[in-house]
Amino acid sequence: MVANLCRAFVETPIDLDVLLIKAQGPYVDRLPNNANIIRLRAKHSLTSVWEVSRYLRTERPTALLAIKHRAILAALRARRLAGTTTPISGRLGTTVSAALASKSRRRQQSWYRAMRRHYPQLETLVAVSQGVADDVMAITDMKPPQITVVRNPTITPELLQAAEHPVDHPWLQTASDIPVILGVGRLTEQKDFPTLLSAFALVRAQRQARLIILGDGRLRSDLLAQAETLGVAEDVALPGFQDNPWAWMKRASVFALSSRWEGSPNTLTEAMGLGVPVVSTDCPSGPKELLDSGRVAPLVAMGDTEALAEALLSTLAHRPDGNDLVEAVTAYHQASSAAAYLEVLGLAPSREV
Repeated sequence: MVANLCRAFVETPIDLDVLLIKAQGPYVDRLPNNANIIRLRAKHSLTSVWEVSRYLRTERPTALLAIKHRAILAALRARRLAGTTTPISGRLGTTVSAALASKSRRRQQSWYRAMRRHYPQLETLVAVSQGVADDVMAITDMKPPQITVVRNPTITPELLQAAEHPVDHPWLQTASDIPVILGVGRLTEQKDFPTLLSAFALVRAQRQARLIILGDGRLRSDLLAQAETLGVAEDVALPGFQDNPWAWMKRASVFALSSRWEGSPNTLTEAMGLGVPVVSTDCPSGPKELLDSGRVAPLVAMGDTEALAEALLSTLAHRPDGNDLVEAVTAYHQASSAAAYLEVLGLAPSREV
Protein backbone atom coordinates (compact mmCIF):
# COMPACT_ATOMS: atom_id res chain seq x y z
CA MET A 1 0.00 0.00 0.00
CA VAL A 2 2.86 2.40 0.75
CA ALA A 3 4.44 1.63 -2.63
CA ASN A 4 1.11 2.33 -4.33
CA LEU A 5 0.80 5.59 -2.42
CA CYS A 6 4.32 6.69 -3.34
CA ARG A 7 3.74 5.89 -7.01
CA ALA A 8 0.73 8.21 -6.95
CA PHE A 9 2.53 10.94 -4.99
CA VAL A 10 5.29 11.34 -7.59
CA GLU A 11 2.65 12.18 -10.19
CA THR A 12 1.72 15.30 -8.18
CA PRO A 13 3.68 18.58 -7.84
CA ILE A 14 5.53 17.61 -4.66
CA ASP A 15 9.05 16.36 -3.95
CA LEU A 16 8.94 12.95 -2.29
CA ASP A 17 11.59 11.54 0.05
CA VAL A 18 11.15 7.94 1.21
CA LEU A 19 13.09 6.97 4.37
CA LEU A 20 13.51 3.20 4.45
CA ILE A 21 14.42 1.12 7.48
CA LYS A 22 15.69 -2.40 6.72
CA ALA A 23 14.84 -2.00 3.04
CA GLN A 24 13.90 -5.51 1.99
CA GLY A 25 10.88 -7.48 0.88
CA PRO A 26 8.90 -8.08 -2.30
CA TYR A 27 7.56 -4.54 -2.60
CA VAL A 28 10.70 -2.40 -2.23
CA ASP A 29 11.32 -2.61 -5.97
CA ARG A 30 7.85 -1.17 -6.58
CA LEU A 31 8.80 2.18 -5.06
CA PRO A 32 8.99 4.83 -7.80
CA ASN A 33 12.43 5.52 -9.28
CA ASN A 34 11.74 9.26 -9.42
CA ALA A 35 11.33 9.48 -5.64
CA ASN A 36 14.34 10.26 -3.47
CA ILE A 37 14.92 6.89 -1.79
CA ILE A 38 16.94 7.24 1.43
CA ARG A 39 18.09 3.93 2.89
CA LEU A 40 18.77 4.43 6.58
CA ARG A 41 21.55 2.48 8.26
CA ALA A 42 19.26 1.64 11.19
CA LYS A 43 17.66 -1.81 11.06
CA HIS A 44 14.82 -1.02 13.45
CA SER A 45 12.45 1.93 13.81
CA LEU A 46 13.49 2.75 17.36
CA THR A 47 17.19 2.85 16.43
CA SER A 48 16.51 5.20 13.51
CA VAL A 49 15.77 8.23 15.69
CA TRP A 50 19.15 9.91 15.26
CA GLU A 51 19.16 9.54 11.47
CA VAL A 52 15.57 10.77 11.15
CA SER A 53 16.40 13.69 13.44
CA ARG A 54 19.33 14.67 11.22
CA TYR A 55 17.06 14.42 8.17
CA LEU A 56 14.49 16.73 9.79
CA ARG A 57 17.13 19.32 10.71
CA THR A 58 18.75 19.22 7.28
CA GLU A 59 15.83 18.89 4.89
CA ARG A 60 13.04 20.64 6.80
CA PRO A 61 10.23 18.75 5.02
CA THR A 62 6.78 20.31 4.77
CA ALA A 63 5.23 17.17 6.26
CA LEU A 64 6.25 13.67 7.36
CA LEU A 65 4.08 10.55 7.25
CA ALA A 66 5.20 7.75 9.60
CA ILE A 67 3.99 4.25 8.75
CA LYS A 68 2.99 1.93 11.62
CA HIS A 69 3.28 2.20 15.39
CA ARG A 70 7.03 2.00 15.97
CA ALA A 71 7.82 4.40 13.15
CA ILE A 72 5.32 6.87 14.62
CA LEU A 73 7.09 6.77 17.98
CA ALA A 74 10.50 7.11 16.31
CA ALA A 75 9.41 10.09 14.19
CA LEU A 76 8.01 11.95 17.20
CA ARG A 77 11.19 11.34 19.19
CA ALA A 78 13.31 12.43 16.22
CA ARG A 79 11.40 15.70 15.97
CA ARG A 80 12.02 16.44 19.65
CA LEU A 81 15.71 15.71 19.19
CA ALA A 82 15.90 17.86 16.04
CA GLY A 83 14.10 20.77 17.65
CA THR A 84 12.00 21.32 14.53
CA THR A 85 8.28 21.86 14.06
CA THR A 86 7.68 19.53 11.12
CA PRO A 87 4.04 18.37 11.12
CA ILE A 88 4.08 14.60 11.64
CA SER A 89 1.18 12.37 10.71
CA GLY A 90 0.95 8.64 11.30
CA ARG A 91 -0.75 5.77 9.50
CA LEU A 92 -2.14 2.62 11.14
CA GLY A 93 -3.14 -0.33 9.00
CA THR A 94 -4.42 -2.81 11.57
CA THR A 95 -6.87 -3.03 14.44
CA VAL A 96 -4.48 -2.75 17.37
CA SER A 97 -6.62 -4.35 20.09
CA ALA A 98 -7.34 -7.39 17.90
CA ALA A 99 -3.70 -7.77 16.89
CA LEU A 100 -2.64 -7.68 20.55
CA ALA A 101 -5.46 -9.88 21.87
CA SER A 102 -3.26 -12.99 22.09
CA LYS A 103 -0.31 -11.11 23.62
CA SER A 104 0.48 -10.80 27.30
CA ARG A 105 -1.34 -8.26 29.43
CA ARG A 106 1.98 -6.54 30.07
CA ARG A 107 2.70 -6.11 26.36
CA GLN A 108 -0.80 -4.83 25.69
CA GLN A 109 -0.59 -2.21 28.40
CA SER A 110 2.88 -1.11 27.31
CA TRP A 111 1.65 -0.61 23.75
CA TYR A 112 -1.49 1.22 24.86
CA ARG A 113 0.48 3.53 27.19
CA ALA A 114 2.76 4.50 24.32
CA MET A 115 -0.25 5.25 22.13
CA ARG A 116 -1.92 7.38 24.81
CA ARG A 117 1.25 9.29 25.54
CA HIS A 118 2.57 9.92 22.03
CA TYR A 119 -0.23 9.75 19.46
CA PRO A 120 -1.87 13.03 20.59
CA GLN A 121 1.34 14.78 19.47
CA LEU A 122 0.57 13.87 15.86
CA GLU A 123 -0.85 16.38 13.44
CA THR A 124 -3.19 13.63 12.22
CA LEU A 125 -3.48 9.89 12.63
CA VAL A 126 -4.68 8.23 9.44
CA ALA A 127 -6.66 5.02 9.96
CA VAL A 128 -7.26 2.72 6.99
CA SER A 129 -10.82 1.92 8.09
CA GLN A 130 -13.44 3.25 10.47
CA GLY A 131 -12.92 0.14 12.57
CA VAL A 132 -9.25 1.00 13.05
CA ALA A 133 -10.17 4.61 13.87
CA ASP A 134 -12.77 3.54 16.44
CA ASP A 135 -10.23 1.21 18.02
CA VAL A 136 -7.61 3.96 18.38
CA MET A 137 -10.17 6.40 19.76
CA ALA A 138 -11.20 3.85 22.37
CA ILE A 139 -7.58 3.35 23.42
CA THR A 140 -6.35 6.96 23.34
CA ASP A 141 -9.46 9.17 23.63
CA MET A 142 -8.31 10.99 20.47
CA LYS A 143 -11.15 12.53 18.46
CA PRO A 144 -11.76 13.62 14.87
CA PRO A 145 -10.40 15.54 13.06
CA GLN A 146 -7.07 14.56 14.65
CA ILE A 147 -7.87 10.99 13.68
CA THR A 148 -9.30 10.46 10.22
CA VAL A 149 -10.08 7.60 7.85
CA VAL A 150 -8.42 7.39 4.44
CA ARG A 151 -9.01 4.31 2.32
CA ASN A 152 -6.02 2.32 1.12
CA PRO A 153 -4.69 2.94 -2.43
CA THR A 154 -5.46 -0.68 -3.22
CA ILE A 155 -6.71 -0.66 -6.79
CA THR A 156 -4.16 0.54 -9.33
CA PRO A 157 -3.94 0.55 -13.13
CA GLU A 158 -1.07 -1.94 -12.79
CA LEU A 159 -3.27 -4.31 -10.76
CA LEU A 160 -6.06 -4.21 -13.34
CA GLN A 161 -3.55 -4.86 -16.12
CA ALA A 162 -1.77 -7.65 -14.24
CA ALA A 163 -5.09 -9.39 -13.63
CA GLU A 164 -5.34 -10.07 -17.36
CA HIS A 165 -2.11 -12.07 -17.46
CA PRO A 166 -2.36 -15.85 -17.92
CA VAL A 167 -2.07 -18.23 -14.95
CA ASP A 168 -0.12 -21.44 -15.35
CA HIS A 169 -2.32 -23.65 -13.19
CA PRO A 170 -4.57 -26.37 -14.61
CA TRP A 171 -7.48 -25.55 -12.30
CA LEU A 172 -7.73 -22.01 -13.65
CA GLN A 173 -7.76 -22.73 -17.36
CA THR A 174 -10.84 -21.79 -19.38
CA ALA A 175 -11.49 -25.43 -20.22
CA SER A 176 -12.05 -26.30 -16.55
CA ASP A 177 -15.68 -26.22 -15.45
CA ILE A 178 -15.00 -26.98 -11.77
CA PRO A 179 -15.31 -23.80 -9.66
CA VAL A 180 -12.30 -22.59 -7.68
CA ILE A 181 -12.48 -20.92 -4.28
CA LEU A 182 -9.43 -18.71 -3.61
CA GLY A 183 -7.84 -17.51 -0.37
CA VAL A 184 -4.79 -15.23 -0.23
CA GLY A 185 -2.55 -14.30 2.69
CA ARG A 186 0.19 -15.32 5.05
CA LEU A 187 -0.33 -18.79 6.46
CA THR A 188 -0.73 -17.55 10.02
CA GLU A 189 -3.35 -17.60 12.77
CA GLN A 190 -4.64 -14.18 11.69
CA LYS A 191 -5.94 -15.45 8.35
CA ASP A 192 -7.65 -18.51 9.93
CA PHE A 193 -7.30 -20.75 6.89
CA PRO A 194 -8.16 -23.82 9.01
CA THR A 195 -11.74 -22.53 9.15
CA LEU A 196 -11.71 -21.98 5.39
CA LEU A 197 -10.44 -25.52 4.86
CA SER A 198 -13.14 -26.99 7.09
CA ALA A 199 -15.80 -24.94 5.31
CA PHE A 200 -14.45 -26.11 1.96
CA ALA A 201 -14.79 -29.73 3.08
CA LEU A 202 -18.50 -29.08 3.72
CA VAL A 203 -18.82 -27.46 0.30
CA ARG A 204 -17.00 -30.37 -1.34
CA ALA A 205 -19.42 -32.82 0.29
CA GLN A 206 -22.27 -31.18 -1.64
CA ARG A 207 -20.72 -30.31 -5.00
CA GLN A 208 -17.55 -30.31 -7.09
CA ALA A 209 -15.16 -27.50 -6.18
CA ARG A 210 -11.51 -26.78 -5.60
CA LEU A 211 -9.65 -24.60 -3.11
CA ILE A 212 -6.43 -22.66 -3.75
CA ILE A 213 -4.68 -20.72 -0.98
CA LEU A 214 -1.87 -18.38 -2.07
CA GLY A 215 0.79 -17.43 0.46
CA ASP A 216 3.63 -18.72 2.60
CA GLY A 217 3.92 -19.18 6.33
CA ARG A 218 4.70 -21.52 9.18
CA LEU A 219 1.24 -23.17 9.16
CA ARG A 220 1.66 -24.65 5.68
CA SER A 221 2.36 -28.21 6.87
CA ASP A 222 -0.56 -28.01 9.33
CA LEU A 223 -2.94 -26.97 6.55
CA LEU A 224 -1.78 -29.78 4.27
CA ALA A 225 -2.25 -32.27 7.10
CA GLN A 226 -5.71 -30.89 7.79
CA ALA A 227 -6.67 -31.28 4.12
CA GLU A 228 -5.58 -34.92 4.27
CA THR A 229 -7.58 -35.52 7.45
CA LEU A 230 -10.68 -33.94 5.92
CA GLY A 231 -10.32 -36.07 2.79
CA VAL A 232 -10.08 -33.11 0.39
CA ALA A 233 -6.32 -33.02 -0.27
CA GLU A 234 -6.76 -33.80 -3.97
CA ASP A 235 -8.91 -30.68 -4.36
CA VAL A 236 -6.68 -28.31 -2.33
CA ALA A 237 -3.56 -26.52 -3.63
CA LEU A 238 -1.09 -24.28 -1.77
CA PRO A 239 1.15 -22.82 -4.51
CA GLY A 240 2.92 -20.40 -2.12
CA PHE A 241 3.55 -16.67 -2.59
CA GLN A 242 2.72 -15.32 -6.05
CA ASP A 243 3.98 -12.06 -7.53
CA ASN A 244 0.71 -11.65 -9.39
CA PRO A 245 -2.14 -12.90 -7.19
CA TRP A 246 -4.59 -10.71 -9.13
CA ALA A 247 -4.50 -12.95 -12.20
CA TRP A 248 -5.46 -15.85 -9.91
CA MET A 249 -8.23 -13.76 -8.36
CA LYS A 250 -9.62 -12.80 -11.76
CA ARG A 251 -10.10 -16.46 -12.65
CA ALA A 252 -11.49 -17.62 -9.31
CA SER A 253 -15.18 -18.39 -8.89
CA VAL A 254 -15.23 -16.98 -5.33
CA PHE A 255 -12.67 -15.15 -3.21
CA ALA A 256 -12.91 -16.02 0.50
CA LEU A 257 -11.56 -13.98 3.41
CA SER A 258 -11.56 -16.03 6.62
CA SER A 259 -9.50 -13.68 8.81
CA ARG A 260 -9.72 -13.20 12.57
CA TRP A 261 -8.65 -9.58 12.26
CA GLU A 262 -7.58 -7.04 9.64
CA GLY A 263 -7.09 -3.31 9.36
CA SER A 264 -8.52 -2.90 5.91
CA PRO A 265 -8.39 -6.21 4.00
CA ASN A 266 -6.55 -5.41 0.79
CA THR A 267 -7.06 -8.81 -0.82
CA LEU A 268 -10.83 -8.57 -0.33
CA THR A 269 -10.76 -5.06 -1.81
CA GLU A 270 -8.68 -6.23 -4.78
CA ALA A 271 -11.04 -9.10 -5.56
CA MET A 272 -14.03 -6.76 -5.43
CA GLY A 273 -12.23 -4.28 -7.67
CA LEU A 274 -11.88 -7.06 -10.21
CA GLY A 275 -15.58 -7.89 -9.98
CA VAL A 276 -14.92 -11.30 -8.40
CA PRO A 277 -17.64 -12.69 -6.08
CA VAL A 278 -16.52 -12.58 -2.44
CA VAL A 279 -17.40 -14.02 0.94
CA SER A 280 -15.89 -12.68 4.17
CA THR A 281 -15.84 -13.08 7.90
CA ASP A 282 -17.08 -10.13 9.92
CA CYS A 283 -13.67 -9.59 11.50
CA PRO A 284 -12.36 -6.36 12.99
CA SER A 285 -12.05 -4.37 10.89
CA GLY A 286 -12.91 -3.40 7.34
CA PRO A 287 -15.09 -6.17 5.84
CA LYS A 288 -18.31 -4.78 7.31
CA GLU A 289 -17.52 -1.39 5.78
CA LEU A 290 -16.55 -2.86 2.41
CA LEU A 291 -19.59 -5.13 2.21
CA ASP A 292 -22.04 -2.63 3.71
CA SER A 293 -22.90 -4.95 6.59
CA GLY A 294 -23.53 -7.84 4.21
CA ARG A 295 -25.61 -5.99 1.62
CA VAL A 296 -22.92 -6.20 -1.08
CA ALA A 297 -21.76 -9.77 -0.35
CA PRO A 298 -22.09 -12.40 2.40
CA LEU A 299 -20.61 -11.57 5.79
CA VAL A 300 -20.33 -14.40 8.33
CA ALA A 301 -19.18 -14.76 11.93
CA MET A 302 -15.50 -15.48 12.53
CA GLY A 303 -14.69 -19.15 12.97
CA ASP A 304 -18.18 -20.28 11.93
CA THR A 305 -17.40 -23.15 9.57
CA GLU A 306 -21.01 -23.95 8.67
CA ALA A 307 -21.95 -20.32 7.97
CA LEU A 308 -18.90 -19.86 5.77
CA ALA A 309 -19.71 -23.05 3.85
CA GLU A 310 -23.32 -21.94 3.33
CA ALA A 311 -22.15 -18.54 2.05
CA LEU A 312 -19.71 -20.17 -0.36
CA LEU A 313 -22.34 -22.59 -1.66
CA SER A 314 -24.86 -19.77 -2.13
CA THR A 315 -22.35 -17.59 -3.97
CA LEU A 316 -21.29 -20.45 -6.23
CA ALA A 317 -24.92 -21.16 -7.06
CA HIS A 318 -25.94 -17.54 -7.62
CA ARG A 319 -23.11 -15.38 -8.96
CA PRO A 320 -23.65 -11.72 -7.96
CA ASP A 321 -23.37 -8.74 -10.29
CA GLY A 322 -19.68 -7.86 -10.52
CA ASN A 323 -20.50 -4.20 -11.21
CA ASP A 324 -21.95 -3.85 -7.70
CA LEU A 325 -18.70 -5.14 -6.23
CA VAL A 326 -16.59 -2.77 -8.35
CA GLU A 327 -18.79 0.18 -7.42
CA ALA A 328 -18.43 -0.59 -3.70
CA VAL A 329 -14.65 0.00 -3.74
CA THR A 330 -14.32 3.21 -5.77
CA ALA A 331 -12.79 5.05 -2.78
CA TYR A 332 -9.96 2.49 -2.76
CA HIS A 333 -8.58 3.47 -6.15
CA GLN A 334 -5.00 4.72 -6.08
CA ALA A 335 -5.66 8.26 -7.31
CA SER A 336 -8.59 8.83 -4.93
CA SER A 337 -6.64 7.58 -1.93
CA ALA A 338 -3.53 9.62 -2.76
CA ALA A 339 -5.59 12.79 -3.14
CA ALA A 340 -7.11 12.20 0.30
CA TYR A 341 -3.66 11.65 1.84
CA LEU A 342 -2.32 14.86 0.33
CA GLU A 343 -5.29 16.75 1.73
CA VAL A 344 -4.66 15.33 5.20
CA LEU A 345 -0.96 16.20 4.99
CA GLY A 346 -1.68 19.77 3.87
CA LEU A 347 -0.09 19.08 0.49
CA ALA A 348 -3.10 19.19 -1.81
CA PRO A 349 -2.11 20.49 -5.28
CA SER A 350 -4.28 23.59 -4.85
CA ARG A 351 -1.99 24.70 -2.02
CA GLU A 352 1.37 26.41 -2.38
CA VAL A 353 4.14 24.11 -1.07
